[in-house]
Amino acid sequence: MSGWLVILLMWAVTYAARFVGLSLGRLELPPFWLAFLRFVPVSVFAALIVPDVLGSPEWARRLIGAAVGGALLWRTRNLALGIPGASRRTGRRGCWGPSRGV
Repeated sequence: MSGWLVILLMWAVTYAARFVGLSLGRLELPPFWLAFLRFVPVSVFAALIVPDVLGSPEWARRLIGAAVGGALLWRTRNLALGIPGASRRTGRRGCWGPSRGV
């Protein structure tokens, strides 16, 4: 299969999925589904963070950093404070920088 065909098929699938999602924006959902969907971002975030924190050899340090970052996010509702706060507590220079021990 050629590279251009793969790119075209990936575009078509992505466009179709986004079009369906955007067209549902005018749909009125029942209160049950609205309450259910409120928890989706939190559960996805937890699914991304927990394996990285607990699956590491330095899990205790990362757990403390995640708790500090979570507390900052919870109290301030400011993502710009929560991420650097957690990064500082775990010994990282920034979100993308290496840890001090490396």
